[in-house]
Amino acid sequence: MNVNATANEQPIENRVDSPCVRKCCLDDNDICVGCFRSLEEIRQWSQADDDTRQCFLANAASREEDYQQKGWSL
Repeated sequence: MNVNATANEQPIENRVDSPCVRKCCLDDNDICVGCFRSLEEIRQWSQADDDTRQCFLANAASREEDYQQKGWSL
């Protein structure tokens, strides 16, 4: 067990990884065009549980698909 995890936290090695690709740039809607998370999702990531992180990832995937369908360049 990870000694850094409290009773309500998952061990670090079991956490959902950040989708950050180090191409951080926000569009006019405060969506990162590198990972497609919203600014608020990025801010909340470190404190979010895995269910919330999975929701953020689903949102980001949907946004990325929208970008591709609209033909917007990254």
